[in-house]
Amino acid sequence: MADLLKTLRETLLMGPGPSMVSPAVYRAIAQPTIGHLDPAFIGLMDAVQEDLRSLLNTENTLTLPISGTGSAGMETCFVNLVEQGDRVLILSNGVFGTRMAEVAGRLGAEVDSMDFEWGAPVDTQQVAARLKEKKYDLIGVVHAETSTGVLNPVEQIGELARENGALYLVDSVTGLGGIPVKLDAWGVDAFYSGTQKCLSCPPGLSPVSFSARATEKLQSRKTKVPNWYLDLNLICGYWAGEPNSSDNKRAYHHTAPINMNYALYAALREIVNEGTDAVFERHLASHRQLVDGLEDRGLAMLVSAPHRLPMLNAVKIPQGVDEAAVRSILLNEHAIEIGAGLGPLAGKIWRIGLMGHTARAENVERLLAALDSAV
Repeated sequence: MADLLKTLRETLLMGPGPSMVSPAVYRAIAQPTIGHLDPAFIGLMDAVQEDLRSLLNTENTLTLPISGTGSAGMETCFVNLVEQGDRVLILSNGVFGTRMAEVAGRLGAEVDSMDFEWGAPVDTQQVAARLKEKKYDLIGVVHAETSTGVLNPVEQIGELARENGALYLVDSVTGLGGIPVKLDAWGVDAFYSGTQKCLSCPPGLSPVSFSARATEKLQSRKTKVPNWYLDLNLICGYWAGEPNSSDNKRAYHHTAPINMNYALYAALREIVNEGTDAVFERHLASHRQLVDGLEDRGLAMLVSAPHRLPMLNAVKIPQGVDEAAVRSILLNEHAIEIGAGLGPLAGKIWRIGLMGHTARAENVERLLAALDSAV
C-alpha cells in the first residue's frame, strides 16, 4: 500500500478553519510524549491555564482546554449547565447559533430561539424586548459567527442577560486570538472556543471557562451531568487538583492529549511573545488589505463594515461565476483553500479566513494574485 502521507502537500489555509500552523507549534507537537500525570506535564497544564486566563481577560478558576474540538466545548457548556426543563434562549444569526439550540433541546431544555438575518448582527433592541417578557436560566450567542463573518454585540447582550438573571454563554471559536475577548468585563458566565482558528494550533482542543456563577450552578445541579466524559466536576479533579489536597494531587479522569497540549502551550506563547495588541492589529491590517484588494477587483463584502470580523471575510460571488470552480482552481493550481457558503448562503459567498498565522500581508497578496487568474 502506498504511503498516503507522501501524497500530502502544504496548502495555504485561507478558509473558515483550520488555519496555518507556525513552525514553533509544529516543533512543540513533535516533542517526546510523556505521561499525563508526569510532574513536567502538570507544570505545562498550569502554564496553559494561566495563559488562557490572560488571553480571555478573566480570573475564572475553571478555565481549561477540553479534549476535543470546539464542538466538544459547546457540548461541555450545555451538558454541565442545562437540566431538563431549564429555560434557554439562543440568539441565532448563523449555523453555529442553530447548533446551540439543537444541543440544548436534546438535553430537555425549554428552548426559545430568536433568529436574525444571516449577514447582520443580533438586534439588541429585539432581545431587550423579549427579555422583558420572560426570565431565562441561560442565554447563548455566538461572538464571531463563522458561517457569515458577523461580529455580534456580545458586551451589550451580556448587560441584558445580567438584568434578566440568566447565565450568559458565549461561543468564540473563531474570535479567540484574533480580536479581544473580555469575559469578566462582558459578564460572560460560560465560554468555549477552539484551537484551530486564530490560535493557529491543530484542531483537537477546546478552551472553556466558567465564572463563579456558572460553577455554582454546576455544583448545585439536581441531576448528574449526563455526559461522563465532559463532566467538569470530574475533569476539574485532574486539571485543578483534588479539593483540599495539600500536594495538588491530580485525579485521573481520562488520558489527556499530551502532544496537543504541547502545541496549545506553544501557540499561546507565540501570542504572548508577539503581544495581544500587535496580534489583533495584524489581523485587522490583513483584513483591510484583503477588502481593499477585493473591492479593487469589483468584489463586494456580505457584511456591512461596522459588523465585519477581520478574521472571517464573507465575499459575495459575482453573477455568472461558478464559485465551486474558482475554489477548485485555487486549491488545485495554487494550493490555496478558501471556504464555501453554508445554509442559505450556499453558492452565494466565499468565506476567506485570515486567522492566526495565516493573517499576513504576503498571504493576502498571494490569494489576490491567484484570484486574478481564477475569476
